[in-house]
Amino acid sequence: MLRELYEQLKGRFPLGELSEKRPDLAFITLPREQLRPVLLHLRDQEGFTHLVLLTAVDWIEDDRFQLTYLLHDRQGARDIGLRVMLSRQAVIEGAPMESIHDLWPTAATYQRELREMFGIDFPDSPGVNEDFILEGWREIPPYRRDFDTLKYSNETFAPRPGRESQDPAQHMKAQLYPDGA
Repeated sequence: MLRELYEQLKGRFPLGELSEKRPDLAFITLPREQLRPVLLHLRDQEGFTHLVLLTAVDWIEDDRFQLTYLLHDRQGARDIGLRVMLSRQAVIEGAPMESIHDLWPTAATYQRELREMFGIDFPDSPGVNEDFILEGWREIPPYRRDFDTLKYSNETFAPRPGRESQDPAQHMKAQLYPDGA
């Protein structure tokens, strides 16, 4: 079902690989320059009128971020995800990503979150430079894989009773069997 759509799109746009997950769900990898034209085509010509989500993954081992735009076609009961790979170094150095809030206004919220949590900038997106979730945050974005949560916690929060780490298996065994049975 979505393979036919992919073949049709591939005739019009330079696309990367297709990954079919189910008959009604597939993902297409494409160059960032093709994102807007493909989104517009899917929305205006193919019935994918709902932006379900916009998310990111930090593939630190491959030195890239993956943006995934998931679209839904209510009439056809199908979903398609568009994957755009960004150079991790370029993002860290401030290379922006084009905003799609003009296509789907809800994208502005996703884009604010991605800027705050990953550092991916969408400069034209409304409110993108305002604190969103992490008021006053000045560290590297916390969803990046090189963010050291233990170091941050140790530097930020004073030790206090109740914050000791325990082996979960041993702790639960002691809770369930206090007499050592």
